[in-house]
Amino acid sequence: MQQVYDAVIVGGGPAGVSCAVWLARLGLSPVLVEAGECLGGLTATNPFTDDWLAALPGATGLQIAANLAQSAQAAGVPVLLRSPVAQVRVEENLYLVELAWPRQAGTREAGPAKTVRGHTLVIASGVLARNLAGYPLQARWPGVLVGPGSAIVAQDYAGLSVAVLGGGDNAFENFAYVRGRGAKTVHLYSRTVRAQSQWIARAGDVGVHRGDYAVDPVTRMVNGRRYDLILVFYGWEPQAAFADGLNLARDERGYIRTDAATAQASLPGVYAIGEVANRMHPCVVTSMADGVVAAKAIQRSLGL
Repeated sequence: MQQVYDAVIVGGGPAGVSCAVWLARLGLSPVLVEAGECLGGLTATNPFTDDWLAALPGATGLQIAANLAQSAQAAGVPVLLRSPVAQVRVEENLYLVELAWPRQAGTREAGPAKTVRGHTLVIASGVLARNLAGYPLQARWPGVLVGPGSAIVAQDYAGLSVAVLGGGDNAFENFAYVRGRGAKTVHLYSRTVRAQSQWIARAGDVGVHRGDYAVDPVTRMVNGRRYDLILVFYGWEPQAAFADGLNLARDERGYIRTDAATAQASLPGVYAIGEVANRMHPCVVTSMADGVVAAKAIQRSLGL
């Protein structure tokens, strides 16, 4: 008979790993389901140091991801990697998490369909970088990089003309970063400025365009000017389409609504933590705290 876990946690970032580790150490049986090749979520693609993480000064996102994986292993948490979730359904008071295409590392072959069962469901699937308006979330074009991460660092900017799009911290920070990497020209286009004052000051005014602008990603044109590269930093969107069938309450931006004290969503037995619920200022520390809140609430709900 297939095992029924106390909690099926979808998403192996800081929130999901924290919840799983706490549940395991509280004596419950969690399982982590992660679509990617490794645990860590967005930290696994961040080569920069996280200077906001007081407990680990100087640690990079990659190091944090490795620490999360080590913590899950030390707590004995079972982990299913490379396992995107197709949908979640409820059957006989259990949450059935259907994996989309479980496969072996290095292959593209779909394995047999697999369903993971749990008394509770924890949605910790995080966010994805928002794309250009009017295009699907996953649409990509040559010479257009969407969102921060390792691809920005791996790119050679020497002698290139670069347009940076966005008005938040990531846009202003990466504008300054690219400008210091030998680019021939760098322009920042920002319809509305939301960045912290420190990043605005570091960017200065040279090459910064404030106001509306037009983008053609196919020709890499911004306001009629062609660029070698366009970097898009339009913020984030929650990614939890697999849970649409549960009809969970969401806010106007699509984030899952939760109870402040328990992280429980609008359906009993379902919890949403980390950036997919936008419960607190998004960062590693608050996501991990969310995981603890959900773990303790699950312990209470199961009477354990």
